[in-house]
Amino acid sequence: MPALPVKTLIAAVVFGAIGVAVASVVPSREIAVVMAILLLTVFLFAFEVVGVDVAAVSIMVLLGLISQFGGLAGFEKPLVPSSELFRGFSSNAVISIIAVMIIGAGLDKTGLMGRLAGTILKVAGRTEARVIPAISGTVGFISSFMQNVGAAALFLPVVSRISARTGLPMSRLLMPMGFCAILGGTITMVGSSPLILLNDLILTSNKALPAEHQMQTWALFTVTPIGLALLSTGIAYFVIAGRFVLPGGGHETITQATNTMEYFQRLYGLDYGLFEVVVPAGSPLVDKTLDDVERTGRLRVIAAQTGEETRVGPGGLDRTVAIGAGTVLGILGAPERLHAFVDANGLELRDDLLAFTDSLSAAKAGLAEVVVPPGSELIGKSARDVWLRKTYGLAMVALHRAGQTLREGDGIRDIPLQAGDALVVHTSWDGLARVAKDRNFVVLTTEYPHEELRPQKVRAALAFFLVALGLILFTDTRLSIALMAGAIGMILSGVLKIEEAYQAVSWKSVFLLASLIPLGLAVETSGTAAWIAQQTLSMLGGTPTWVLQLAIAVLATFFTLVMSNVGATVLLVPLAVNIAIGAGANPAVFALTVALATSNSFFLPTHQVNALIMGPAGYRVADFMRAGGVMTLLFLVVLMVMINIVL
Repeated sequence: MPALPVKTLIAAVVFGAIGVAVASVVPSREIAVVMAILLLTVFLFAFEVVGVDVAAVSIMVLLGLISQFGGLAGFEKPLVPSSELFRGFSSNAVISIIAVMIIGAGLDKTGLMGRLAGTILKVAGRTEARVIPAISGTVGFISSFMQNVGAAALFLPVVSRISARTGLPMSRLLMPMGFCAILGGTITMVGSSPLILLNDLILTSNKALPAEHQMQTWALFTVTPIGLALLSTGIAYFVIAGRFVLPGGGHETITQATNTMEYFQRLYGLDYGLFEVVVPAGSPLVDKTLDDVERTGRLRVIAAQTGEETRVGPGGLDRTVAIGAGTVLGILGAPERLHAFVDANGLELRDDLLAFTDSLSAAKAGLAEVVVPPGSELIGKSARDVWLRKTYGLAMVALHRAGQTLREGDGIRDIPLQAGDALVVHTSWDGLARVAKDRNFVVLTTEYPHEELRPQKVRAALAFFLVALGLILFTDTRLSIALMAGAIGMILSGVLKIEEAYQAVSWKSVFLLASLIPLGLAVETSGTAAWIAQQTLSMLGGTPTWVLQLAIAVLATFFTLVMSNVGATVLLVPLAVNIAIGAGANPAVFALTVALATSNSFFLPTHQVNALIMGPAGYRVADFMRAGGVMTLLFLVVLMVMINIVL
């Protein structure tokens, strides 16, 4: 293990000193040890001495060892019983995360998530300032009626698609999506576990309260104005401040396929762009064929759409295709030639891809290199002779021979091919995968998405997704069972192979979350949480009601970072009710404050949603602390203002 930086060593000394100071004032050895472990956890997360998943597993093992030998230190009972130490791996939350990852991968495998990504891009365009609100708002709405981790997991493949098509790094999109999934859980009383639980806790508290302090339960949409304000704040925060608080490039690997234009420009001098034009009525191109367009315009048409019919790829497009009024063309060529062609023919040049957002995205198609090998049946024949675009789905844009590169407009489709010719072609990745098996070609491009979509399984995928959703919304089936029913259904029906299901799971997220669950249990059962709450509130005697309410919200925020939000709610609601009664405030409002504030979990990747997105986006703890710190403060401010205005 490399030597620690000086700032990390200084921080270790500071955390150690805090631990010693806390140990001198706590009422029991158990609380002192748990506080020390909490400080160690925060230190390991904040300074990334080891990976966060390794840190979490280490803390879990440490808890187990201390519990095993706690009797030697005079502990009355283990901090975490040995039977509970690894129960996090079979917990409802962890199994649910695994299941929704598999369901999301299944929906993606059928192409549904690609279509959804395309729809979002059509509406929002490709700029970060418009994509973030579109994604985050959609996820926030969905998470208002289903578990936020489920909504976030289902949108992971959508965000991946959008990232590939726009060039926006995953690290710029996943955190806004994840945070807004958490915020969306505050829009209805069924949006998060604490809010679902709250009415039961209120009824339980009523049994011990006198008649004058009896509380009414909350209706389904009571919190909607508050939740919408929180979600809007989150979206506005990332739109305005995202450029400052989000990591610039993340650590995710972006395939070479998304940067093929740069590669071919550097190697072959192809200054080509991808454009979409509309042929209006009255244009000279109406009733002409693609062959007429390409010969005169020195451009390459790679897709065409007439009405609802889209032609692209093998068998879909050839030089005899006729152009009508309203036809949309996908064109590859030099920008100056394209603009001259548009002006000469009265065409409408679109700013972005709309008709071909999905079919011509970097995740589906791009430029590639293929070589004609000796013995190929194509030798001596031209691209026009073999109908290269129609037969193989290869739209040739350049031919490299003997150190010379010929381009579109140089008659490349009429030149007989020779052994060793390198062809630069635009193709779908599915088509390129098929060409790679053809002995007439040697495919040089290897870094492209080798994706096997199963659109024929879309009905099965949707059916099992709806089964899982129906069990969640209309029955009292445990969340993990409902979701796993959908996941196993996709495997049994062939939507996913079992190996693909294993690959769909982010095991880093699973180990991070499962290993932290015992720490939350230790915080709660050792009395540490109750002691922190009591000490905090005892210092606020005689303060205004809103200060007490804010203190409760801050406590709930702190507890939800180190233990489950359900555990924090169960612990703090009775305390909040008693404090409100003592201060002459509305106890139901104080209880609701707790249930809402347990969603204020952005500062550390301990929330299920944050743990889920950490791996795919390559986030570090520092990224959450930077972006989540501001979000935490905004959440508290908006919550306090809205809850006192609305209620």
